[in-house]
Amino acid sequence: MLKKNEIYEAQICDYTAEGQGVAKIDGCAVFVPNAVAGEICRIRIEKVGKTWASGKIVEILEKSPHRINRQCSVAKLCGGCDFWHMDYEEETRLKGDRVRQALNRIGGEELEEISILRAPSCYGYRNKAQYPVSSHKGRVFAGFYKAGTHTVVENNRCLILPEEMDRVKKLVVDYVNHYRISAYDEIAHNGLLRHIYVRRGAVSGQVLVCLAVNGRKLPHTEDLIRRLQAVPGFTSLVLSVNTKRGNTVLGEEFITLYGPGYIEDTLCGLNFRLSARSFYQVNHHQAQRLYEAAIAQAEITKNDLVLDLYCGVGTITLAMAKAAGKVIGVEVVAQAVEDAKENAKRNGIENAEFFCGDAGKAALQLEAKGIHPDVVVVDPPRKGLNADTIEALSRMQPQRIVYVSCDPATLARDVSLLKEHGFAVKNAMAADLFPRCAHVESIVCLTKE
Repeated sequence: MLKKNEIYEAQICDYTAEGQGVAKIDGCAVFVPNAVAGEICRIRIEKVGKTWASGKIVEILEKSPHRINRQCSVAKLCGGCDFWHMDYEEETRLKGDRVRQALNRIGGEELEEISILRAPSCYGYRNKAQYPVSSHKGRVFAGFYKAGTHTVVENNRCLILPEEMDRVKKLVVDYVNHYRISAYDEIAHNGLLRHIYVRRGAVSGQVLVCLAVNGRKLPHTEDLIRRLQAVPGFTSLVLSVNTKRGNTVLGEEFITLYGPGYIEDTLCGLNFRLSARSFYQVNHHQAQRLYEAAIAQAEITKNDLVLDLYCGVGTITLAMAKAAGKVIGVEVVAQAVEDAKENAKRNGIENAEFFCGDAGKAALQLEAKGIHPDVVVVDPPRKGLNADTIEALSRMQPQRIVYVSCDPATLARDVSLLKEHGFAVKNAMAADLFPRCAHVESIVCLTKE
């Protein structure tokens, strides 16, 4: 039995899904942050559970050739990034292997390796940021949460964000402190400003600023707008009214204070309108490669009817419309559906329809109407597909299912369920849309046996 505060010598042999190192000590799995596989370390045990423990490196006895010096000054504290302590080669290796292991262990596959689309850069790639706001001794500041907490770590420059986003954050914080506007307190449920949300078009350069507030208005908005106009591309300022308890970032009501309330951007040769609630992949370059790979795996022809579940603002739906006879997109967020319809119009696409509703229920309703798509594309949230969606896919019997996933575990679970309904994995790959972060995207194409 491992003892708390005792120091043990061990080798880091693997990684968790969150990117922590794993060591085996006396038959117990010990999770170690900021570790690199292959290293031999002295590890202090900080917590002991029944079947696991967590520890901290106190000394590296044998360093991995993949270990590098961190370029981010708050990398150890901030919960946003996970891999500034290792080179990109090791990061993408572990991400691809994570997808492979999940599909083999949970999905019942026997894959020897998984290819991964590596990102061309680890810097400034994110087109969206959500900065939580906090205060200390009367001074408001913004940053990102410390891992596993809601303690805000102040960060003047985030390396994975474009400079314009950090500039917006600084301008908003300066404005808030100037007028002594209060930061929201989750526990007391008081204070006004909750989050600073920034979205930037990678191609258009347009910037949307959305402030989540515990109320319905901000004081001195004219001065705030004047300050933000110094940011290149500033296009819209929107208030998101969120007066509910909890840590949800955006509320249900949006009030446009400046501009049209949305921005535009180009992806896969198509122009898209993006509001604050619109789902849009955060890495523009990698998203385009991801969608191109998904479209290639779908093998769409002009005779095909394509159903896109969880379609967001219609990015992949409209990209597939070029090759398909007809495409149908389903999305539960009403504003995203309106954006998708508008995006179809602005791109002159007439063979696309969009419906608002839960993916599983909408798919069952379409099946009941006799609609049987040749290809179904699913890009669900992290929790994966629900039972209704699995049932609908089973009854529709499409020739091909292209599953785009942000969580290898739920992907593998759903692959196993779909195999029970007569589908088989044709190919699988990973794509790194989140350099320096533990998340990884993947694409699996299933065909009807």
